[in-house]
Amino acid sequence: MTAPRSLNVGLIGAGFMGKAHSLAYAAMPMFFWPAPAIPVRKVIADVSDDLAIEAAARYGFQSSTADWRTIVDDPSIDIIDIATPNNAHAEIAIAAAIAGKHIICEKPLARTSSEARAMYDAVRNADIVHMVAFNYRRTPAVALAKRYIEEGAIGKVLNFRGTYLQDWSADPNSPLSWRFVESVAGSGALGDIGTHVMDLARYLVGDISAVNAVLTNWVPERPIQSGGADKLGASDKNASGPKGVVDVDDEVMTLLRFANGAVGSLEATRNAWGRNNYLTFEIHGTEGSILFDYEHRDQLQVCFAGDGGDPGDRRGFRTVFTGPSHPYGDGLWPIPALGIGYGETKIIETYDLCTAIVNGTAVSPDFGDGYQIALICDAITESSAKESWVAVPTVADATGAR
Repeated sequence: MTAPRSLNVGLIGAGFMGKAHSLAYAAMPMFFWPAPAIPVRKVIADVSDDLAIEAAARYGFQSSTADWRTIVDDPSIDIIDIATPNNAHAEIAIAAAIAGKHIICEKPLARTSSEARAMYDAVRNADIVHMVAFNYRRTPAVALAKRYIEEGAIGKVLNFRGTYLQDWSADPNSPLSWRFVESVAGSGALGDIGTHVMDLARYLVGDISAVNAVLTNWVPERPIQSGGADKLGASDKNASGPKGVVDVDDEVMTLLRFANGAVGSLEATRNAWGRNNYLTFEIHGTEGSILFDYEHRDQLQVCFAGDGGDPGDRRGFRTVFTGPSHPYGDGLWPIPALGIGYGETKIIETYDLCTAIVNGTAVSPDFGDGYQIALICDAITESSAKESWVAVPTVADATGAR
């Protein structure tokens, strides 16, 4: 066989997401062989030379830098991977697009819809692949739900209920991560975890046309963290230290209307004690229902109208364990329910990114999807302030693109 081509990766950001992306680049050819391409971990950037050198050693990159611009300017780099806090996304992505690099950017795409619009405009006419890293849609059970819906197995979709509940920062003495600072994050639970539910809703049901929302901030201040590394979890607590202001939401609830007539709801919170990573959706259609819970990510609960017969004394949800016969199954593990993790969703994401680059095809979700989700976030914020329904503009309406 002909050896797959190489794609040189420049990764900007060496925190939690940098770790996840690095693992995916290393492992993707092991899972999906023959691989569409071999990602080469070429250079990694962090905020200081020392941190960047350490990241290169830890994540297997050939070189390191404290200046991300040198990566964008390097003609040998094929992919710019943006795994920084949200306030750096726009500047890096726009520079990368101008340089003609393929881009994968962590979610949310930007802090605001105006930033997202500028990023979308930058990539729209560039001959590049651009991707937003909403990796949860690449969980095989979620892709299987998409298949069932497209096949008509649950009939016409009537409603969608989605949640993302976490407790890693429910303790008010957990540190002031950048995720709680508006100037860096843009928003709180809305942008950080609520957007994952929005992506699943759009992927499975369709465009969201209107929202009626409530945004809340339950924890107005948190201890200022020490050291340079961001404290994502709640293990480093300091009840007596100096506090900093939390100026973003930590809970969002909204009703949804979809362009195709379906209705729904979305809930995201950081204050749900006992909920670790409770990303769920339940979808009801005229011919059946689908239920997914990411904490049981190898399972899809389904109930089809024809199950159980008449009088239906056996009707109820049953479990489908994902495996080789399901989406991405050929590249993962050979036995259903053997188990996948967060890392595998990133491996699948990398596979789809490299496939699009090699084949010259579009990939989803792209910056247009990221911009659309930013418009939804704007509408949710406006709705909460007005206490009323707010229509969500489309990217086409906002840009005039058809």
